Amino acid sequence: MFTVKPWLAVIALVSVTGVASAASWTALPETAPAPANNPTTEAKIELGKMLFHDPRLSSTGTVSCSSCHSTLLGGDDNRRVSMGVHGQTGGRSAPTVWNAAFNEVQFWDGRAASLEEQAAGPVTNSIEMGMKSWKQVVARLKTIPGYQSAFDAAFGADSISKDNATKAIAAFERTLITPNSAYDKYVNGDKTAMTEQQIRGMNTFAETGCTSCHAAPLFSTTGVFMKFPTFKNNALRARYHFDKDKGRAEVTKKSEDNNLWKVPTLRNIALTAPYFHNGAVGTLDRAVNVMAKLQLNKNLSKEETADIVAFLNALTGEFPEHRNPHRLPTTPNTRFVTR
Repeated sequence: MFTVKPWLAVIALVSVTGVASAASWTALPETAPAPANNPTTEAKIELGKMLFHDPRLSSTGTVSCSSCHSTLLGGDDNRRVSMGVHGQTGGRSAPTVWNAAFNEVQFWDGRAASLEEQAAGPVTNSIEMGMKSWKQVVARLKTIPGYQSAFDAAFGADSISKDNATKAIAAFERTLITPNSAYDKYVNGDKTAMTEQQIRGMNTFAETGCTSCHAAPLFSTTGVFMKFPTFKNNALRARYHFDKDKGRAEVTKKSEDNNLWKVPTLRNIALTAPYFHNGAVGTLDRAVNVMAKLQLNKNLSKEETADIVAFLNALTGEFPEHRNPHRLPTTPNTRFVTR
């Protein structure tokens, strides 16, 4: 069990009761907490922004963090499954990077406990970015003078390392917060911010039981793993291949963890199709119906579905005003060998 932060206490309450009260409709915080061993600084953010967008952290020089987690889109790549080096694809859809700073664990299976730990993984994953080791990554970064000065500014002299690179990427990702959605404005007092249909959909969302896992303010149950699918509708499970991937059990190798998943945020969900861990469902209305049937054993009417979808569109927030790097540090006259 993970420690629940004070600002998430309402999520724990809603998860127990299954019903959202008026007091539990809370807005997204505009800043994310940073760990004591990685306080956020402007120099770290700028360095992390460069590293996040730099394809030279991949073996072929073609794939960056932003290739799968685009900050120009919904924080993902809108692919069923993401594409890494040499056109390889894995078995899971890229989760959004927007608001990931509020997650207690990272990845669909929760195998990383922090943004720093998460940032280290894809770089040396043979399917994703394909570097043989972080030692190789550090050696490459040390050949680029612009990175020498950027690391010096963020961490001090001679500070290029795996630990500092992942700290910088995490510091940048903690700026990727999307507050001020129509929903946030509504619960903060602007009763004109949401349409009548969206308000109706918010009520239907709670009454149906969706808040038992997807509670405000993140519309997730952070730090807690939930079983999916819960109900046995074999036709839906087979159609969308939901049982092919065992979720958290792929990490723990424990049968009791079969089909356990980190609960994803529903913020900006209208921007992140296709849906579910394997990207098997292409539209939001279909995803709502599949979830209602497999998780709550309920059949929604067309009107209920449309209202919930309208509400989910009200969770699209404002992208922060940050600029992608104007330019990355220049590669020296050294050829990066790609294989």
